[in-house]
Amino acid sequence: MSNAEKLKNFLTQEVIPDLEEAIDEMFSFIEKAKMASIADKEELQDLQEMHSECKEIVAEIEAGEMDEEEAAGLLAEFVDMKTADEE
Repeated sequence: MSNAEKLKNFLTQEVIPDLEEAIDEMFSFIEKAKMASIADKEELQDLQEMHSECKEIVAEIEAGEMDEEEAAGLLAEFVDMKTADEE
């Protein structure tokens, strides 16, 4: 399996679902609190931006626009980010 395919699978099976869950939780929290702090709004915006970036990366891979070296670098970054979040 190529690095691009590994990256695509990791994003679609791990990262994007986790981001969607975090976004849903943040919306729910803001709705329950009836008011969001600036920090809450910024965190929600950051999550939404990361979600969009991940979707764009998947689209690049599907279009064949990402080389193996770039995919390997991104995969390593996302794996490091995911393992840091789990600690």
